[in-house]
Amino acid sequence: MANNELILTERRGAVAVVTLNRPQAMNALSRALRLQLARTIHALDADPEVRAIVLTGAGDRAFSAGLDLKELGTDPEALGSTGNKRPEDDPLRAIEACRHPVIGAVNGVAVTGGFELALGCDVLLASPNARFADTHVRVGVLPGWGLSQKLARIIGPSRAKELSFTGRFVDAVQADDWGLVSRIVPQESLLEEAVALATELAEADPNFLQNLKRLIDDGLGGGLAEGRDLERARSKAWNEALTPDTLEARRESVMTRGRSETGS
Repeated sequence: MANNELILTERRGAVAVVTLNRPQAMNALSRALRLQLARTIHALDADPEVRAIVLTGAGDRAFSAGLDLKELGTDPEALGSTGNKRPEDDPLRAIEACRHPVIGAVNGVAVTGGFELALGCDVLLASPNARFADTHVRVGVLPGWGLSQKLARIIGPSRAKELSFTGRFVDAVQADDWGLVSRIVPQESLLEEAVALATELAEADPNFLQNLKRLIDDGLGGGLAEGRDLERARSKAWNEALTPDTLEARRESVMTRGRSETGS
């Protein structure tokens, strides 16, 4: 494990585990941490040995409590668009642009900026003590990392507006019921389950997975009709490049895996 104080990185085969490491501050997103996180994600995205990433927070109290309000109160430039002026220094953009699947392991509170960081992940697993809140209304800062758009698309506009207008917390059970997280995992096995899922994803053809991830994300950026047109165009281009030999090899692989999973 590499320790640069603010971000921990650990390699487990083709999976990289990235940990926000300010547990004493509930992993609040200081400017320095945001910059280091963006650089870490960019480096892992470019690493040919990495196929999937797990993002979590140190300790069991917080995934991230959001932007460091103490820092914001003393540094007039700490906010801006995200406090990091160059687009490549924006950690949320880095996560969203990452070609590899990013699994969020939410091990405590994910508040405001921390909530937005979690929503940037492709899949969210939550411990029973995970809680989510959008407190922009309480601090008087408009969201800039996509929460106002993403949350409504995930849980519906009525629920999203209630959460954002009130700043209330949602616990893990409610988040699971609303489809905000993929599933709830015991606290003691959260990281291992996230790594296991990431390892499973890392076994897929990376080029295919990257194209599928991009297709889903790009489609969500528009309406259903636009998404369907996009799918047709990319599907045609991809599938026409496949050869019969390639398809037969993949059919055999699928059958072998199916037999191993069913024990037949």
